Amino acid sequence: MHFTSEQRLDGGVLEREFTLGEVPGVLWTPGSASAPAPLILLGHPPLGLRKMYPRLVARARHAAAEGFATATIELPGSGDRPRWPAVEQARADLRRAMEAGDPVSDEIVDALILPLVDKAVPEWQAALDALLTLPEIGGPVGYSGGVISIGIRLAVVEPRIAAASLFAGSFVPRAMFEEARQVTIPLHVLLQWDDEGNDRQAALDLFDAFGSKAKSLHANMGGHTGVPQFAGDAATRFFTRHLR
Repeated sequence: MHFTSEQRLDGGVLEREFTLGEVPGVLWTPGSASAPAPLILLGHPPLGLRKMYPRLVARARHAAAEGFATATIELPGSGDRPRWPAVEQARADLRRAMEAGDPVSDEIVDALILPLVDKAVPEWQAALDALLTLPEIGGPVGYSGGVISIGIRLAVVEPRIAAASLFAGSFVPRAMFEEARQVTIPLHVLLQWDDEGNDRQAALDLFDAFGSKAKSLHANMGGHTGVPQFAGDAATRFFTRHLR
């Protein structure tokens, strides 16, 4: 892990950009921490870190106020990373289907999501390896938001993740439902009831499939970007319960 820049934000939060091989990322740590801070990995949609930065830094500041360190990495095929022709084609097929009002086929969803999960999850694990060597970072670790299929796979294969707050706002391949049954960590799932790009029934079915005994579903009225502030506050309280 190579740090490339750092700055102090309001409240003393230290923001450091880093690279891990070809993968860029950002780490935020509380300014007043007297002991290694528990870590939350901040997931995000595949829109690029620059575009997502305002939302990510707001989440990081909120978490830092509660004593958490947070980190994120650029997803494969996003930002300045090389594009994947097959995934770009799947995105184009998705846009055409949605603009035409046609159902989004399982083939499109698989082509769009499964390669992303297969490549992104090992990169998140490599980032976690590096982050946990830093003296200011400690366990346990949580995962928050982003592409829900990435969160599912991480919850299954990464034993260092103790809890996850997932956003039911992205397409989910059928194969991920079977993986969801293997998830056993505590879950906090957020669902925007009127999310125009999300199949509500599929989101409810996915929640039912999760194997966790400690799981809660928080549904709010509104579209994809209308998540209320109190919903974010509830997610932070969830991590305070399970990562302390």
